[in-house]
Amino acid sequence: MLMKRFVFCFGLILISYGAFAQDKEALLKVLDVQRASWNAGNLEDFMQTYWKSDSLLFVGRSGPEYGWQTVLNNYKKSYPDKAAMGILSFDIHEIKFIETGHAFVVGAWHLKREKDASQGFFTLLLKSVNGEWKIIADHSS
Repeated sequence: MLMKRFVFCFGLILISYGAFAQDKEALLKVLDVQRASWNAGNLEDFMQTYWKSDSLLFVGRSGPEYGWQTVLNNYKKSYPDKAAMGILSFDIHEIKFIETGHAFVVGAWHLKREKDASQGFFTLLLKSVNGEWKIIADHSS
């Protein structure tokens, strides 16, 4: 009886770990899609990783902004062409699953352009929406 309980609990742990590993891989894929889209100069593809909702929250230098279209418009204004966008890379510091279907990511971004470079940090809140991880809140500085 005790052995059966142990095997059952161990099985649940393995299943949970497997699901965690798959979710972590899926989250990293979201960031990889962002990086590749940005580096290709394609803001529309980059924005597909965000929740397409008026409730999307982006916090940057100018303070909080809401809405998918607002965020896209701000990116287009700040980065009008591929040269302005430069080459983006990320360093992921932490991924935490805070409840089923929600994750918290902390990392650093690096942007290298022909004449300059900049860098900063970001905090993302992601939600599984229809089986896909989407960024629902982004604080980048």
